[in-house]
Amino acid sequence: MKQYIWTITGWAAIFMYGCTTNGNNRKNHEKARPFPVTQLVEKDTSIQHSYVASLQAVRNVEIRARVDGFLDKIYVDEGQEVRKGQLLFTINDEEYKNQLAEANANLSSAMAEAKAAEVNTRRVKLLVDKKVISRTELEVAEAKLAALKARIDEARSAVTKASMRLSYTNIRAPFDGIIDRIPLKTGSLVTDGTLLTTVSDTHEMYAYFNVSETEYLEYKKSKKGPDNKTVGLTLADGSEYSYPGKVETVEGEFQASTGAIAFRARFPNPHKLLKHGASGSIQLTNTIEKAVLIPQKAVFEMQDKNYVFVVDSSNRIAMRSFTPGTRLSYSYIVKAGIKPGERIVCEGTQSLRDGMHIRPVPVPADSVIKM
Repeated sequence: MKQYIWTITGWAAIFMYGCTTNGNNRKNHEKARPFPVTQLVEKDTSIQHSYVASLQAVRNVEIRARVDGFLDKIYVDEGQEVRKGQLLFTINDEEYKNQLAEANANLSSAMAEAKAAEVNTRRVKLLVDKKVISRTELEVAEAKLAALKARIDEARSAVTKASMRLSYTNIRAPFDGIIDRIPLKTGSLVTDGTLLTTVSDTHEMYAYFNVSETEYLEYKKSKKGPDNKTVGLTLADGSEYSYPGKVETVEGEFQASTGAIAFRARFPNPHKLLKHGASGSIQLTNTIEKAVLIPQKAVFEMQDKNYVFVVDSSNRIAMRSFTPGTRLSYSYIVKAGIKPGERIVCEGTQSLRDGMHIRPVPVPADSVIKM
């Protein structure tokens, strides 16, 4: 009888323990705090980078004197638009006109002497044929004629040179453009190589900017590809330039001192707003295929590593380190450590600890990833 009573008491104790355990489990689940949880997805992501740019005219040429003399006249003003071939400056040409006249006189003299020598050579040949004089006389006459013909060539060259130097006294615009500063005034003495002004062709502009090696590789791998890559331009006052540009070329090597490589973009400039030597900021947009994004609010750092709380199938969380790639305004692009499809706590990580049980509140990925 005593044994029977003990058995009933033992089973009752076990039953009560089981009820208590189940009650505690239910109580723990009831106490699980809600946290926003998002499921990571892959998506094509556009990344915008900004670079300091130097603006240069597609053509910017120094106009220099090519002969010595006094500056006779200036036909243009600083900032004036000019057309190709338009007369800009004249240098006193009296000396060069005289040189040309002298060269023409020498040419005429050489041609006259050569004409007389040619007549004499025909006469000597006739006498040699009649055996009146020796063939040596003919050879002498032919040699003299050849020397005079060479003198004609030399005189013609002198005429060409004198004519060219005379033409250099008129300085004309090499192309359509805008006149820059004119440092000299009428009457100034100039020499060969003196800078008279600069002409800038600004109907289109080049923008040069330097890109890091990492961002260069990102650009080359971009979904849109490197061909016809459009870029934006922000001016020095912060306003956006109205016309987009295109990346035309990339230099062949990285700069050893900075680890960057130079890009060149071309921008239209129909209203002549952009000027040679100005500065701005280039916006270059790259597209990364199948990027996995993590909101910055979900990330915390420990010992120089980045972590998130990953939620498993039983709604328990675990710390997980990952390698971030590019940092965006509100998120990171995952380089390694986390895969698409996994769930993470996207906010409130300060109050979490490893192994906690939470009550997930699903949040769409697009609502937490603000680009």
